[in-house]
Amino acid sequence: MQKLVLDNGLTLLIEKKPGKSLVIELMIKVGSVNEKINEKGISHLIEHLLFEGTEKRKKNWDISNEIEKIGGEFNAYTSSERTCIYIKVLNKHFNKALDVISDIIKNSKFNEADIVKEKEIIMKEINMVNDDPRYYQWTLLQNQLFEKHPVKYPTYGDKKVIQEIKRDEIIKFFNKKYVASNMVLAVVGDIKKDWINNIIKSFNIKKGEKVKKLKINEPKQTKNKVKKEHKSISNTYAVMGFKTIKRDNKDSYVLDVIDAVLGRGQSGKLFNEIRTKRGLAYEIESENISEPSFGYFAIYVGLDKNKLNLAKRIILENIQKLENISDQELNEAKSYIEGNYYLDLEDNQKLADQILYWEQCKNAKVMQQFINNIKKVTKKDVKRVIKKYFQQHTMVVLYDKKKKKINK
Repeated sequence: MQKLVLDNGLTLLIEKKPGKSLVIELMIKVGSVNEKINEKGISHLIEHLLFEGTEKRKKNWDISNEIEKIGGEFNAYTSSERTCIYIKVLNKHFNKALDVISDIIKNSKFNEADIVKEKEIIMKEINMVNDDPRYYQWTLLQNQLFEKHPVKYPTYGDKKVIQEIKRDEIIKFFNKKYVASNMVLAVVGDIKKDWINNIIKSFNIKKGEKVKKLKINEPKQTKNKVKKEHKSISNTYAVMGFKTIKRDNKDSYVLDVIDAVLGRGQSGKLFNEIRTKRGLAYEIESENISEPSFGYFAIYVGLDKNKLNLAKRIILENIQKLENISDQELNEAKSYIEGNYYLDLEDNQKLADQILYWEQCKNAKVMQQFINNIKKVTKKDVKRVIKKYFQQHTMVVLYDKKKKKINK
């Protein structure tokens, strides 16, 4: 991997890889956690507006067709920590992709009519998330799990804020945050000669000031917490969350191993105990979330409400049993992570995404050490981490109020 920092502060990460596909992905180190209370949802709104037209490409269709007519893929997402835009094309179309992605960053018009339209679209998106318990459960968990960290607020924003925010506020936020010193551009694929000059020319944007890293003194959880909400649904949906640590902490790798033991596919402990053996649930999985400024571990399950207490007991028992993890369980978890990780990275877009993720967490080169760090995890590490992070939990439950009452 080649890393360069241009004079204007833009970081370039180049991974030359043989093949016909090439990915250009731009990360702006701005997400929902970087927003003030009166800005909640502005990053997500800007992500939408970047696709709505430039001086060169007047409308959304002109932008998307530029890539899709050559068989490419063009998309973006906003998370709590970052905004990413990527284009995947045949490598011969590198300059075309570079021109399009730089054009929307440098020349988006933010027309008033587009702002009004995209606000309405985001309202529909928020309603869709809130209507679907499999999405909404995560919004509710983060809100209940965190007390001070701004990840407690949903990435999609606040309806009232989005409706009232003005064009000049959007442009001011964009001009301040979406600058070269806050951007990292990853290119993965069979990149051709003269790429550096083309990137310098395309991204001749102002340096600006870096977004300050978040330093939040998030309180430790001292007791278990349960939050219940009524929904008109057939299943009961529950997520159990545990506050953990940021990715730059070595314990994050231990948590990856724990996740692999508990939640991998159909052979994970939880799937085996709750679905295969007892048929209590259709879906049961775990997830380790480790980001630059926060972390949490979550286990989610969809089942009949009258089976929830039993499932909860089994989950907690299996977590505690990991204090005495066997050599076989530990080694199989490490093998699973290695295989899953490298197979994912065969996809150039997923590789670009990982490069950017690690660069924001610490340094892209740390990505190359990920599997070695996983292999270093010991049984003592697992026992220590279970005792450190898994003693208190927050549980959110979505259920039909017409059904049997839930007991804590």
